Amino acid sequence: MFEKMFKLKENNTTVKTEVVAGLTTFMTMAYILALNPAILSASGMDPQAVLMATALAAFIGTVAMALLANYPFALAPGLGLNAYFAYTVCGTMGYSWQVALFAVFIEGLIFILLSLTNVREAIFNAIPTQLKKGVSVGIGLFVAFIGLQDAGIIVDGSTLVTVVDFTADFRTAGISALLALIGLLLIGVLYVKKVKGSILIGIVVTWVLGIICQLTGLYQGASMLPQWSNFDLTALGKTFGQCFNLSGQHINVLDFVVIMFAFLFVDIFDTLGTLIGVANKANMLDKDGKLPRIKQALLADAIATSAGAILGTSTTTTFVESSSGVAEGGRTGLSSIVTGLLFLVAIFLSPIFIAIPGFAIAPALVFVGFLMVSAVTEIDFNNLTEAIPAYICLLCMPLMYSISDGIAFGVISYVVINVFCGKAKKITPLMYVLAVLFVLKYIFL
Repeated sequence: MFEKMFKLKENNTTVKTEVVAGLTTFMTMAYILALNPAILSASGMDPQAVLMATALAAFIGTVAMALLANYPFALAPGLGLNAYFAYTVCGTMGYSWQVALFAVFIEGLIFILLSLTNVREAIFNAIPTQLKKGVSVGIGLFVAFIGLQDAGIIVDGSTLVTVVDFTADFRTAGISALLALIGLLLIGVLYVKKVKGSILIGIVVTWVLGIICQLTGLYQGASMLPQWSNFDLTALGKTFGQCFNLSGQHINVLDFVVIMFAFLFVDIFDTLGTLIGVANKANMLDKDGKLPRIKQALLADAIATSAGAILGTSTTTTFVESSSGVAEGGRTGLSSIVTGLLFLVAIFLSPIFIAIPGFAIAPALVFVGFLMVSAVTEIDFNNLTEAIPAYICLLCMPLMYSISDGIAFGVISYVVINVFCGKAKKITPLMYVLAVLFVLKYIFL
């Protein structure tokens, strides 16, 4: 059955490999079950309801990706967009979370319409192959940067970021950073020795080491043991369908259009960037740098966004952490099915997954960054009009802390450099359109 549905032999994979990959992807994404409720609760939403909505939206989106596109990509409410939802739309602008959810729902519908046409597919195909390589490397650096921060190895400092002082607060920040480094080295050794599930083993071992340190008094941070108290399955009713509860809401039409456009714009290019990066790492792009079945993949992403808004969460998008499952050999939708089912189970076992500390997940993200950065060798640095935009793109992603901003600067620089260097003929009309749209974004948003 699995062979017929997911074409395992054609993709040079097995059921065991896909299950391990799906589990690994889930473990690297499980943090969103804790982080998304923490962020969205700042808008006044119930944390337990958001957790359930997060898990259900991830299940729907990830299974849709498996069944529609047969890709090992997982989806969940995206970071950055949830912060914009809570702190800008509901905070600075003062709108209710119901209005913000309605904007996400409308954005999802527009996304679906664009996915059913060739617009988003055309955007993906219009981006030059060398720039796509830069996107892949940039995402790798971005993921590694996030991992180093989650581990507490990199912290704020006078130089914007610096290395944590291991001795100043050893029983909290110091020991967690040290455990993360141990986890990273463990994953590296296991990967070199070709041990299957090396990333997943690294996560679990680091977590267990953390529990041991906590029980012996070496670690004095938040408990790493699951907390089962105050779990309420009926909490979802507090957010379900609330995106349509707009009675008594005063909405400025222009504000709403800007909000919706911001959600849509970031969602489109974060998704495209992630698909490019992860698909490139998995060697899924064809000889022309195009991703087969991209329309189906984008449609799954769009469906997940609207479904997530109805359930009660911010924009659901394809997660770059899918690359951890790809690194474990995941190549088909069976991997996504496993990840999706685990998100569904997580509703009932959420205290377990929430208990996994950030420093146990972080080593996996840092190592995945290494795997994705390897694409830098595929960039033709002798072709300067191609290499310089790719470099700008990969540099901007981690430093601007945004996949979409990295793509934006990559596209703008590609058009400008090639036009002024007499190579305008190779630029597609859509690249000009994208460059103008990105410039307008920075002017008006």
